[in-house]
Amino acid sequence: MGIMAMALVGCKSETKSETAWIVDRFDDIKVIRYEVPEFEKLSLNDKVLVYYLAEAAKCGRDILFDQNFKYNLTIRRALEQIYERYEGDRTAADFVAMEKYLKKVWFANGIHHHYSNDKFAPEFSREWFMAQSEACKVESPVAVEEIAEIIFNPALYPTKLNQTAGVDMVKESAVNFYEGVNEAEVQAFYAKMAAKHDPRPVSYGLNSKLVKENGKLVEKVWKEGGMYGAAIEQIIHWLEKAESVAEEPLKDIIAKLIKYYRSGDLRDFDAYNIAWVQDTVSNVDFVNGFIEDYSDPLGRKASWEGNVSFVDKAACERTKIIAANAQWFEDNSPINPAYRKPVVKGVSAKVITVAMLGGDCYPATPIGINLPNADWIRKEYGSKSVTIDNITYAYKQAARGNGFSEEFVLRAEDRARMEQYGKLADDLHTDLHECLGHGSGQLAPGVRGGELGSYTSTLEETRADLFGLYYLGDPKMVEIGLITSLDVAKAQYASYIMNGLMTQLARIELGKNVEEAHMRNRKMIAEWCFEKGKADNVIEFVKENGKTYVVVNDFERLHTLFGDMLREVQRIKSEGDYEAGKALVEQYGVKVDSTLHKEVRERYYALNIEPYGGFVNPEFELVEEDGKIVDVKISYPANYVEQMLHYSKDYSFLPSLN
Repeated sequence: MGIMAMALVGCKSETKSETAWIVDRFDDIKVIRYEVPEFEKLSLNDKVLVYYLAEAAKCGRDILFDQNFKYNLTIRRALEQIYERYEGDRTAADFVAMEKYLKKVWFANGIHHHYSNDKFAPEFSREWFMAQSEACKVESPVAVEEIAEIIFNPALYPTKLNQTAGVDMVKESAVNFYEGVNEAEVQAFYAKMAAKHDPRPVSYGLNSKLVKENGKLVEKVWKEGGMYGAAIEQIIHWLEKAESVAEEPLKDIIAKLIKYYRSGDLRDFDAYNIAWVQDTVSNVDFVNGFIEDYSDPLGRKASWEGNVSFVDKAACERTKIIAANAQWFEDNSPINPAYRKPVVKGVSAKVITVAMLGGDCYPATPIGINLPNADWIRKEYGSKSVTIDNITYAYKQAARGNGFSEEFVLRAEDRARMEQYGKLADDLHTDLHECLGHGSGQLAPGVRGGELGSYTSTLEETRADLFGLYYLGDPKMVEIGLITSLDVAKAQYASYIMNGLMTQLARIELGKNVEEAHMRNRKMIAEWCFEKGKADNVIEFVKENGKTYVVVNDFERLHTLFGDMLREVQRIKSEGDYEAGKALVEQYGVKVDSTLHKEVRERYYALNIEPYGGFVNPEFELVEEDGKIVDVKISYPANYVEQMLHYSKDYSFLPSLN
């Protein structure tokens, strides 16, 4: 719904162009630094505002760890104690393996992979862990033996998110959104709430944990004085400081968010979102709160996230053009006219420079955001979209000369187009996806949203991706001056289909199916278009020199297929057709061809490329003279471990068990 994930990225080991950008690499991950250009040119007031909002964005880190799994904070803190107190040989195999495991836990905000959702397999021994826990005098509210069992027993909490059809997704998922309840009880609990027929739909359950106490279902609301209250109090503290220096309308927006954090009332959250989405004038902006529901198997509970940004004025010209033509795009969408919005309201889009990442945006971050998520707010007030340019730039710099195109792109003309137009094509697809795709279309009368259940996130990302893909290949893009040639679309089409059918498989362990919503979305689009275009050979698998390649033979026909699929996915959403949505995802978005999977991973990892990337944040420092703030300095740390330990020490406000 609200975010667009980064596609498969990588960087080959030790080229000169990468060393300035990559600060660490381990397992399937590289950690990149990003720069914040033009920060020094901000007004002093905006700099201070960024500083305060950045502090608020760091204060919710422990919330996400706990949401991802009940024992994450316990395990992280035990490992950190060993890491800092260990007096043995730090080059010994067990210590090196433990260090890698801890780096992965930091990166994923828990013991399950941030994308595949599978629990990490430790490469150090249980015996070593037990011995070091004793030697380092690990303090924990949970017995070390129990911690060891959770870490080392692969049968315990094997996946953070299980959306396999036919299983009890609540009981089979390790996320800490439910306890002592099953899927049927959860569905019935919230169905009863939804039956109240509020004048405006409420996102019931968005900011709470559902538990069973004395045989009754009870919501533990995430608010000041409630669950996660200690961290939320710190967030409020910094938001109040931000409010004190902010100008209207941002000042009022921050006040509304503080009110919501204090009350926990989702109607207050809606009031904040309505004010936020209508602010198109503030130079500094932020996201802070319980936003996206991708980690909940039922698509209801929201993970905590935060980021801070300011406008990239030079890069905003393309999003201004897109927003100005929003009604044309809606009127000419290939969907059923009944599901088009008669009047597109409040579409705003900007290219931003991010200055701080937090929670579910850190270390791995989306490259685009479209919010708010509530369909009724989108319909009545519009949506706000951003593309994060300094993040996409950092990814590109880190991936220069990685050998990926030479290995996986068969045709020279496709490689040439990707080289020439790839960055522009990616940026425009993100702009269209976020600015118009998520905000397009409308629900049929009587459909309230939420009917698609666990398939909501995948289908919503599919809908937005298809909108972007379809319009990227429309001559209107040339007419309004966003591109000079439809070769831009061809570059994106070839890259997207190759990624969906093949190269994103490098991210998945052998024997596993696709679980993550964005990966399911890309696979579903590519597989559906391959099947529907098979008679015309629109997309083809080609074998050459023993290697498999994917090529697009008919770009115009593929453009039509994107429109056809968009029509059906919009129908599914508009009508709340759960069974059709389920069938589409399960048929095209989940199952993996084991032979192709093995080949892709072997070729990909032979390039020494890490398929996942994330970031270290910059550091901000207040400069004071005679008790007054006179400047804010920015610096770029290049040590991943130091930043993580710093955050664990200075921004850790929750108990180990919540």
